[in-house]
Amino acid sequence: MSKQLFVEGKKESGGASSQVTAKIAYLNDHPYEIQDGDTILTLMRRHHGKDAIPTLCDAPNLAPFGSCRVCSVDVALVKDGPVKTMASCHTPVIPNSYIYTESDRIQKLRKNIIELVLTDHPLDCLTCEVNNNCELQAVAAKVGIRDVRYPDGKNHLDRKKDLSHAYMTSDFSKCINCFRCVRACDEVQGQMVLSMGGRGFDSHIIKSLETTFEQSDCVSCGACAQACPTSAISDIFESKSIQVDKKVRTVCTYCGVGCNLEVAVKGDKIKSIQAPYTADTNQGHTCLKGRYAFGFYNHKERLRTPLIKKNGEFVEATWDEAYDFIAGKLTEIKEKYGSDSIAGISSSRGTNEENYLMQKFIRAVMGTNNIDCCARVCHSPTAIGMQRTFGTGAATNSIADLKYTDCILVIGANPTDGHPVTGAKLKQVAMSGRTSIVIDPRRTELAKYATYHLQLRPGTNMAVLNMMLYYIISEGMEDKDFIAQRTEGYEEFKQEILSQNIDELEAICGVDRQLVRDAAIAYASAPNAMEFHGLGVTEHSQGTFTIMMITSLAMITGNIGRRGVGVNPLRGQNNVQGSADMGCQPYQGAGYMDVSDPVFHKKYEEFYDAKLPNYAGYKIPQMYDAALAGKLKAMWVIGEDMAQTDPNTHHVVNALSQLELFVVQELFMTETAKLATVVLPASSFLEKSGTFTNGERRIQRVNAVVEPIEGTKSDGQIMVDIMNRMGYKQPAVYDPEWVLEEVSRIVPFFEGVKWAELGENGKQWPVNKEGTGTEILHTESFKRGKGKFVHNDYKKSVELVQNEKDYPYIITTNRELEHYNCGAMTRRTNNALIVKEDVLLINAEDAAKHFINDGDMVCVESPRGKVDIKAKITDEVKPGILSSTFHFPEIMLNNITSSVSDSEALCPEYKVVSCRIRKSKGEYKKQKTTV
Repeated sequence: MSKQLFVEGKKESGGASSQVTAKIAYLNDHPYEIQDGDTILTLMRRHHGKDAIPTLCDAPNLAPFGSCRVCSVDVALVKDGPVKTMASCHTPVIPNSYIYTESDRIQKLRKNIIELVLTDHPLDCLTCEVNNNCELQAVAAKVGIRDVRYPDGKNHLDRKKDLSHAYMTSDFSKCINCFRCVRACDEVQGQMVLSMGGRGFDSHIIKSLETTFEQSDCVSCGACAQACPTSAISDIFESKSIQVDKKVRTVCTYCGVGCNLEVAVKGDKIKSIQAPYTADTNQGHTCLKGRYAFGFYNHKERLRTPLIKKNGEFVEATWDEAYDFIAGKLTEIKEKYGSDSIAGISSSRGTNEENYLMQKFIRAVMGTNNIDCCARVCHSPTAIGMQRTFGTGAATNSIADLKYTDCILVIGANPTDGHPVTGAKLKQVAMSGRTSIVIDPRRTELAKYATYHLQLRPGTNMAVLNMMLYYIISEGMEDKDFIAQRTEGYEEFKQEILSQNIDELEAICGVDRQLVRDAAIAYASAPNAMEFHGLGVTEHSQGTFTIMMITSLAMITGNIGRRGVGVNPLRGQNNVQGSADMGCQPYQGAGYMDVSDPVFHKKYEEFYDAKLPNYAGYKIPQMYDAALAGKLKAMWVIGEDMAQTDPNTHHVVNALSQLELFVVQELFMTETAKLATVVLPASSFLEKSGTFTNGERRIQRVNAVVEPIEGTKSDGQIMVDIMNRMGYKQPAVYDPEWVLEEVSRIVPFFEGVKWAELGENGKQWPVNKEGTGTEILHTESFKRGKGKFVHNDYKKSVELVQNEKDYPYIITTNRELEHYNCGAMTRRTNNALIVKEDVLLINAEDAAKHFINDGDMVCVESPRGKVDIKAKITDEVKPGILSSTFHFPEIMLNNITSSVSDSEALCPEYKVVSCRIRKSKGEYKKQKTTV
């Protein structure tokens, strides 16, 4: 007779207590409660630890597979009844069953399996890179292997190593055919590069069609290498080797996903990086930038001493000399021209604490609100648009909500390149058969798998969204209850939508109306629909209005305030969210409080004990105009290469050249640093501590991995030093803990954030005073009370109105997976061996018109200038549309982009640039790489 476990239930209406019988199973004759979804392996591990049952084909981020059979156990349905041997990894626990994990026959079976594996495996453990960290080695010891009774196999042992790739390596003589690499490529990255070829004893792993890593479609994410239980697949850094002194967990610097990294250090140098399986953001996955592109940190071209420009040439200086020079010039300029003649541009690559100190320095010490950051040129329309309609400008949900969604809508984003880990998850959703809608001028990787791809003309997002909303309303697909209870302004909005001319909008955007209708109905009819957008939405003249239309799309269908829904910006750089949270914008201080509001103005003055202006300062484009007008005399920039990445390069360089004092904190001598009066050598993210806030509002600890490169200082220490030098007293030593404590007293949604309590996975703001974070926003009400519907019509970009007659093509900018923004870091790693140059994506029809062949140099000319760039003929873009990147300074693509900006946020319109093309007369100039 089986034992029973009982759990106390809620009292019934009659007052009696109910009892619910818990499901149990017996592990080696001891009863244990079963949870929903338990396999035998998960049950055993929960009660007896990770190593309770040996495995070879199991991995934490992969679905159960059952290929190795090492995890086999005996299962009986009744006590002392007949047993059946079953693989514990994928076998659900049968209630009241009896499971035996160490019976004599199971031990013999496991030993026999491992002996057979070892016949086809080189026994060179002592010289192997994964010695003492090899799962085969560990399992062999656990099952008691002392010798192998079978003759050696011959199929794998003579296979050649593959060392063709910039990062990935393979030695398939050590492969045990566990399929983990194949499944990682399929289930985690979704790339399907690896497979099993051959039959029987000739079964072996293949890359694409029996080629090398270099020639395959591998995206170098390293998921296969991390999953491999031996060293059959590895990397040039031997990342599974335990020959290291320590491992430090930190957060990646490359994009807004916020991947956690486990960095291995040997001596005082970084050896390798892996992705921790316990990370909520990335669950053991990361892209090639996070995993492999760390070599820039100690590159020979790192700046290692302050530089002061004298007679047009940089001269080395001490830190004291640099500080004295800067402090003297700033004081002189402030006294002569006033506080508003000084400006600062902070960095979304810096930590929250460093950004906070930068805006504090500009406001409290310099006395001006002329502070901005690179969020201006990417997601400022998101912040303003969502603040106007929702009350807060941040992502409403978490990436984890993809598990609960029935439909994804991705607008103006290429996440598989720009946000690779999130992109891989979105791709998995699309491949799973759930509804996916992509709105993008390019046929992106995600668009290839989408249920609906609305391949619109660049600059016409507003036209498409008006059409989608028209069909949702005209088909009666609105969520009337949500609209009535949670929103305002709907009736006027509805009338505006229904008055739209669909014929005209269809002609404008170039997307068939039936396709738009089908996509709109699919989004509206999904039980849960989740929206994601990127710079293809914001970097337009109508960026803010487009964001407001996206929020209207979510509200009209009730896709706000619960799991699996929401409006979710894909932040470009790693701390775009955080730099804005910290007050690095000219119209809002730390915590998004309006600097012109008398209540908030007084609050800031009292908090900083300083006289502050009660009006907004310059945004970045206004800074350039003010410099050209002689009004702006000094600028301090942290980690931004505006001379390469901001639009209309000639205009930017001309403006920066007018400054009397230009201070740049940088890692390398960038195009912007070359224009500086003073260059201060900063420390990289691997050399400092602080916090980053990722795109889902997750505040995570960044932990210093190694000491700062000699001669450099963290951005935070530099800010503290200059404030003290100029008489505004701060603690002498920068420490994120005291800065974060100060932030928590001024930023309302950081109220309960404490350095010591952030843990490994951080907290999502708002964090209340008890320290509890928030996964989903607007669950009961919006920050502003009720969500607001605001309509705007499509308006043609002035760039096209003025120029399309003489410049009939449109070029739109994008990002490559292998590089990041100006490429200052990635170009100094092996990433530059994979993607070596910027190229021009051009449709075959347009190429034929201009007698351009693949690989030819093309002259691309706009009203601002011209560039010569190599052609890549593709079907990713439609005829009339071109696309390229600006990762390499040899091209300087922004020579041709315009100064047209979003009407509300002044975010540059990178995505709509009028141009004309011809086959270049010049010869191809090879790009410089500095690996």
